[in-house]
Amino acid sequence: MVNKVIKLFRREVAGLHEAAILLGLFALTSQFLGLIRDRLLAGSLGAGTALDIYYSSFRIPDLIFATIASFVSVTVLIPLLSQKISEGRIAEARNFMAGIFSSFLIVMAIISSLVFLLMPFLAEWLAPGFDQEARQEMILLSRILLLSPILLGLSNLYGSITQAYKKFLLYSLCPVFYNLGIIVGIVFFLPRLGLSGIVWGVILGSSFHFLLQVPSIIEFEFWPRLSLTAIKQNFEDIKKVVLISLPRTITLSINQIALFFVVALASVLGQGAISIFNLSFNLQSVPSVIFGVSYSVAAFPTLSNLFYKKQMKEFLGKIREASQHIIFWSLPATALFIVLRAQIVRVILGSGEFGWTATRLTAACLALFSISVVTQGLVHLFVRAYYAGGLTKKPLFINVLSSLLAIVSAFGLVYLYSRVDFLRYVVEKLLRVENLEGSIILMLPLAFSLGSIVNVVLMLWMFKKDFNFELRPLADTFIRALLASLLGGAVSYQLLNWLVRFFDLNTFVGVFAQGFLAGLGGIVAMFVALWFLRSQELKHLMVSLRHKFWKVDVVRPEPEEL
Repeated sequence: MVNKVIKLFRREVAGLHEAAILLGLFALTSQFLGLIRDRLLAGSLGAGTALDIYYSSFRIPDLIFATIASFVSVTVLIPLLSQKISEGRIAEARNFMAGIFSSFLIVMAIISSLVFLLMPFLAEWLAPGFDQEARQEMILLSRILLLSPILLGLSNLYGSITQAYKKFLLYSLCPVFYNLGIIVGIVFFLPRLGLSGIVWGVILGSSFHFLLQVPSIIEFEFWPRLSLTAIKQNFEDIKKVVLISLPRTITLSINQIALFFVVALASVLGQGAISIFNLSFNLQSVPSVIFGVSYSVAAFPTLSNLFYKKQMKEFLGKIREASQHIIFWSLPATALFIVLRAQIVRVILGSGEFGWTATRLTAACLALFSISVVTQGLVHLFVRAYYAGGLTKKPLFINVLSSLLAIVSAFGLVYLYSRVDFLRYVVEKLLRVENLEGSIILMLPLAFSLGSIVNVVLMLWMFKKDFNFELRPLADTFIRALLASLLGGAVSYQLLNWLVRFFDLNTFVGVFAQGFLAGLGGIVAMFVALWFLRSQELKHLMVSLRHKFWKVDVVRPEPEEL
């Protein structure tokens, strides 16, 4: 039995759809645990000051992760590792990883120490709306969380080995165990240690994230080794990693800086605004992670390999195929999230200290975030497509522009919403939050979605120009998926109204049953529509499911395919 488990973890998955489905299934598991995590947080703390402090404490550690830990990202290391491995220079690859590990650990130790000391000053900028007591609590939590970017950075570093050898099962388990660690913190540590107990749960989950890379480290003998000699011997390669990573790092930094400003703005919009923003963002991330991230991660090693071998026709074909499947899955999810937003929020978050006003505002924010689910998934893919070829400047330019747009839009929309009665009336009427205190928070997810939409439009235009990429197949898939989604959304909406007479909507069971049956009806309608529209993506899905990838041996790639 033990041998079978070990063999399962060592198995490679080479097919795009099989790898994407595998990653998607575990992403679904991770997101399910994430929803349990958020339900526990909302039920235990409510949308108030305590949860605002918890979410705010992540901003500075996340910024460190984006600015420092992203230098050892798998998207940068995999092409370099693949080249060394394919040329049979295994010992050189191991020494290279030792140099990267040593450089990363030294830099992170220095930066984390400085930030630890400067945290009181940084907190004043991050949360201007907090009182002194809340700010002190946030400083404590942020200092503990400084361990997280170190652990996650190390996991990313050695995760490049896991992905280079296509060990997607191990890689896909990381977010599952990360969320398990946080849940342990909420259930067991929170009652004993307060808010800091949840944060120690985050550190536990980050530790799990890294420890899951250990089997690949052992199997391929890429041992962590602190060595100044390895840094010196691999100085040119390390400099190359830094130069390639720099545009990507700036891109991620800009995104985190954008969130920094948004959270700072939310802190002055009222108690619970940060919590509502983060909880609704986490909910809309479910389809984005399951579909967008899964396909982009599954495609990346293959894209790197194809670009390295200059097989551009196959390279563009894989991007087109992955893009079509992201659209195929994401548009129906968008329609269902908008129609079923109230049921989703009530089932997942509506318990304990999470009140009715917070529920309605979170549902409205979820609808606005959901507009950009498709665009977020496509951005993940096309950014990796650029990185597969070592081209990082174009995504940098586009992400900087779209992030700046999101920041400016957030401040501009908040200003207009507070002064233009007609705008406030239209938004509140459309999202059914009439005369609800705190509805100004809706401008933040709207600004985020606008930035994401502009991002993908510019990304597609630039990619078409750089690679002569054909957009027509994507447009065809979009139209089919949109028509099916509109039909499914309409069916779900009608079923919601019809099912009211059968269920008590004041109970968890009643709300869940109403939303589940309405959603199921909408999904059936979508698949029927896609069948009549002759969707190729639906056909590919059926083939992949019949393939039963988890029961089929996948041939180990040749060295040059790594």
